[in-house]
Amino acid sequence: MSEASAKTSIGPIALIAVEQNYPDGQRVITDRLAYHMLPLGSKILVRLLKPSWMREWIIGLSDRSQPGIWGGLLCRKCYIDDKLTASAKDIEAVVNLGAGFDTRNFRLASLSETSIWEIDQPGNIETKETRLRNALGTIPGNVKLVPIDFDSEDLASALTSRGYSTGKPTFFIMEAVTQYLTAKGIEEVFSFLSNATKGSLLAFTYVRKDFFDGKTLYGWGSGYKRFVKGGIWQSAFDPEALSGFLLNYGWRIIEDRGYDDLADEYLKPSGRKLGSTPVERIVYAEKI
Repeated sequence: MSEASAKTSIGPIALIAVEQNYPDGQRVITDRLAYHMLPLGSKILVRLLKPSWMREWIIGLSDRSQPGIWGGLLCRKCYIDDKLTASAKDIEAVVNLGAGFDTRNFRLASLSETSIWEIDQPGNIETKETRLRNALGTIPGNVKLVPIDFDSEDLASALTSRGYSTGKPTFFIMEAVTQYLTAKGIEEVFSFLSNATKGSLLAFTYVRKDFFDGKTLYGWGSGYKRFVKGGIWQSAFDPEALSGFLLNYGWRIIEDRGYDDLADEYLKPSGRKLGSTPVERIVYAEKI
């Protein structure tokens, strides 16, 4: 995972913080902790976007260069939240791989007694720990923050040294992670996941291979230039080949959904004109 990928962690949580400026009924996701995860400059921007016309302007600006990016991110957040909440009674642990500044493990009441491990690059983990302590006073006792580089360090060793056991039914999360991993990193992570106990669950997002290969840009010409040509994104999957790939590691797909599908479920109730993007999809799978 590159240093450039670490710098992309602020964008998603800043978007969630901006979302809190919307009133009840129009807000797609509620996350009062998101604002506290931001650096000063981003906090100022969130305050400036309190007027509705300013918010609509910034969303329109982002959608012109990468159509549906705002709505797509909200969809994936809500989807993972829902799957995690629904499975809370069946799992004993949560492992968030590439957690960034995501806050779901601190805001979902259903996880208050679940053992949680959050993994990310050392710089992100250090910064997140500081901001969590400032916001909460302490790190909850059920959460462990684990610094690691997926491409060069052993994931299993990092987790087991901090008390994790593969014998626990676990919900694994990889939200906006796979595209930042090299082929070696992908193999290492899924080899680790192949040792998960039967009944464990996995939610992960991925970038479509036809976009990554430049065959279909989905209106994301500038995004392709920045993320793919710029070398930030390293990997992608073909939806048609994904089932076979996961079966090789002992996982069965339950759902593989596009954000256009999720939009009806999560965006439409807000009454806002939010699009979504086909560039990224989300998978929900079970260990067999």
